[in-house]
Amino acid sequence: MEIYDYILSLEKRAAVAVGEMSCATLERRNAVLSTLAKKLLDNVEKLLSANKTDLDRAAENGVPKTMLDRLALSDSRIKAMADSLVELTLLPDALGRERVWTRESGIEICERKVPLGVCAIIFEARPNVTLDAAALCIKTGNVALLRGGKEAINTNKEFVRVIKSALEECGFERGAVELITSTSRESANALMSMRGLVDVLIPRGGKGLIRACVENSKVPVI
Repeated sequence: MEIYDYILSLEKRAAVAVGEMSCATLERRNAVLSTLAKKLLDNVEKLLSANKTDLDRAAENGVPKTMLDRLALSDSRIKAMADSLVELTLLPDALGRERVWTRESGIEICERKVPLGVCAIIFEARPNVTLDAAALCIKTGNVALLRGGKEAINTNKEFVRVIKSALEECGFERGAVELITSTSRESANALMSMRGLVDVLIPRGGKGLIRACVENSKVPVI
């Protein structure tokens, strides 16, 4: 119950930001991404320090070398992340697009693309997913509730600190991106049970994670 209440408190902060994010102009959303790209480069040392803590702990715990490679950050990787954020600002807006057609009965139907709302994303040891998931949610006017793996927890915390700073600088609620710092199985289960509070759950990882979400989640899953 404590885990559920903790995640519920994060969800409530995220829910406050939903209206603002969903109505924000493309220019404002892109401004967050551009600001975030600059802040990544300004915080390289802090990101690498947090990442080193995760790498050292993972090595001590016998994490395979292939996973350590996925977990590791470098100057060049962070630079590539910043570049990808700039590229994301150049993409057209996915929101507001409409498709209209008329049925044989004469009824006219309009399909309009709108934000999903609170997007919960469960992922594993790749810290770049923290940035990718948050950035895609910001671009599309959604709010991100992130739950990563224990191997990258310090790196994820540092990424989210930088993301929140960019949101705040651009006049958005900091709760538009939240990180669940509990990496227990109970936290994932609690997230899966929040039907009506979380709009969609997106698992990003191996077959086991995806199967667990599809089979156990009460929240709609993509």
